[in-house]
Amino acid sequence: MPSMKILRTIGLLASGLCCLSLPAWAEKADRDKPMLIEADAMRHDESKLLTHFTGQVVALKGTMVLRGARMEVQQNKQGQQIAQIWAAPNERVFFRQKREGLDEFTEGEGEMAIYDSQADVVTLIHRAEVRILRGTEVADQLNGQKIVFNNTTEVMTVDGLPKGAQATNGRDQRVRAVLTPRKTTAAPNAVPAPAPAVPALRLSPNALESKKP
Repeated sequence: MPSMKILRTIGLLASGLCCLSLPAWAEKADRDKPMLIEADAMRHDESKLLTHFTGQVVALKGTMVLRGARMEVQQNKQGQQIAQIWAAPNERVFFRQKREGLDEFTEGEGEMAIYDSQADVVTLIHRAEVRILRGTEVADQLNGQKIVFNNTTEVMTVDGLPKGAQATNGRDQRVRAVLTPRKTTAAPNAVPAPAPAVPALRLSPNALESKKP
């Protein structure tokens, strides 16, 4: 098939087991935005309701960005669509999305990503990593075998490998997290309350008389 650039609006599934749970707070408006997919080539099989995108795949949905080497979208008869995105060998899929009401972004990577537009869930699998950016600074960082962003329940879960299992890179894949305290603005110095007024000293007329020479 000749190389081509394709933009196509589609809606796109995943679930995960909980290990470490944190709030997600993704941009709420994203779930109602169309998804645009750009790739070098596309192949659609109507009999299987299956669409393949290959070559520098980029999927955009509001503030959400997904990038990988290839994407497969499977649709069932009820119209539910499942999108799976794979990275090139020795690389990882990239994910990024703005956080609701904050100058913050969630970005992450994994060898594979799954997106469910109906449930508004993103899953990163194998060598998964997530970073929370506050402005341009990395605040929180999470690593695990699988990371799930459930924007409907506003919960993010991170799983490691089962006990005794070994990651493909030879290292154990326990959940690791670096959580940075959010900076708070110091309250302005309190203005001291005015001292209570001291009543003026009053002398009785007799006292004044006693002071006369």
